[in-house]
Amino acid sequence: MRNRCSVCAVLAVAVLFGAARDARAQQTLNFSLGYFTPLGEDARIEGDVLNTNRTFLVFDIKEFNGASVGAEWLFPIGDYLEGGAGVSFSRRTVPTVYREFVDIDGTEIDSDLRLRLLPVALTFRVLPLGQRNAVQPYFGAGLGIINWRYSETGEFIDFGNRREIFRDQFVASGSRTGPVVLGGIRFGGESVSAGGEIRYQKADADLDDQFASRKLDLGGWTYNVTVGVRFGR
Repeated sequence: MRNRCSVCAVLAVAVLFGAARDARAQQTLNFSLGYFTPLGEDARIEGDVLNTNRTFLVFDIKEFNGASVGAEWLFPIGDYLEGGAGVSFSRRTVPTVYREFVDIDGTEIDSDLRLRLLPVALTFRVLPLGQRNAVQPYFGAGLGIINWRYSETGEFIDFGNRREIFRDQFVASGSRTGPVVLGGIRFGGESVSAGGEIRYQKADADLDDQFASRKLDLGGWTYNVTVGVRFGR
């Protein structure tokens, strides 16, 4: 799987850099501040670990919503097409307790669930009004390479050993590829641009048997405010 991710990334980068040589307008270094929302309970893949955890832990999928920051290099391919290569970062820790069990002294059995995502996105965009228009709506798609880390830290119940309570940390990480779809609008000047964007990513990761389930859905929506610095020809 890692080899497949590497091949996809190399091919996508080669296509982007090949297209960049034909750029005929200003390029943009785009910065984004956004809000990432994972897919909801009813939209997650079958066997997702968060949905499984919710059967015995108290938390909501919405608690993993959180801030996202990113940067992206954008370059024109003619007047109506644009390529992009960027990276973003989000991390969220959600405290939780067991739904039906407490410790022998009556205190809650608590733990923290943490999800960190570092997606690299290689995209192409269509600008129907062109690169030189002051108002530039756009839509596009591409490949996402999502570096992820998921952990569960705190107190747990060993149901196979007379419900013994113990402290531990369980961690999994890796990289997965999946589609990225986006759309937005920006207002461009000679040296700066600003706008808003909605971005969707889809991928899922494999977990081992230390977790309650063997899958983790990495999909979700990101709502960005963008500011760009323009340079080049």
